[in-house]
Amino acid sequence: MDYRTLGRTGLRVSNICLGTMTFGWTANKATSFAIMSEYVARGGNFFDTADVYSFWADDNPGGVSETWIGDWLKQSGVSRDRIVIATKAGLRMWDGPDGEGLSRAHIMRAVEGSLRRLQVETIDLYQAHWPDENTLLEETLRAFDDLVQQGKVRLIGCSNYNAAQLRQALAISQTDGLVRYGSLQPHYNLVHRADYEGQLMDLCASEDISVLSYSSLARGFLTGRYRRDKPIPEEALRSESLRPYLNDQGFTVIDGLETVARMHNATIAQTALYGADLLLSAEEKASLDAASAWAA
Repeated sequence: MDYRTLGRTGLRVSNICLGTMTFGWTANKATSFAIMSEYVARGGNFFDTADVYSFWADDNPGGVSETWIGDWLKQSGVSRDRIVIATKAGLRMWDGPDGEGLSRAHIMRAVEGSLRRLQVETIDLYQAHWPDENTLLEETLRAFDDLVQQGKVRLIGCSNYNAAQLRQALAISQTDGLVRYGSLQPHYNLVHRADYEGQLMDLCASEDISVLSYSSLARGFLTGRYRRDKPIPEEALRSESLRPYLNDQGFTVIDGLETVARMHNATIAQTALYGADLLLSAEEKASLDAASAWAA
């Protein structure tokens, strides 16, 4: 496992972050515990969750993923210092006007719930889950700054911000002397590129903002599970998140990944995730870029 520094923070994290949205949804508690143990055994130290995970599942009111991470951490005996925990706030967690969003009232109540479920004293990376158009960025950042000053949060990040929103947040932090976003979590992969590539990517590079992409394998499409010459399961065809990729353009990306993967004795999924780390030749990079350019 390789490690990288999170932006300007000095925090060292494994380059593969364990997303835990499926805990309490498609993965039961025993399976979730096994995944976490295997991940740490292989050198991983970076857990990403959110307070709402996964409220859309049956018998899951939200908070289950955080709760199971806390239970696993306590049961496994793994030192808290070895694990970097990132969670998010902002989506609806309770009824009432402050039940969602990035107001001070919501953030202050939400962080206490996350700390309790995770069974930790400090959250390493606390992220704004989605932009909140109804709350001034100054209010959100001052609340985050207070949490850092109180020792309840080490670092802050944002998810799903566009370039204008992130640029404004960074300017406010600099002007008002507040803690700044050190990371961005965008929806990004080889078949979903447009949201990140361009102004947002350039801004992150110039401001040393670390990028933690989500849906890096496009809900499993970039594993090569679905191929142009094989029947597509009905549930995949009905999936709103998968259906946009199940076409000739999407399968062309898979073909390009497979070609490069064979050259490096790697899997399609490894190539989709580790393309830059495989030391691809200029021709191989061009092949992947050409295959996935339609999504940019």
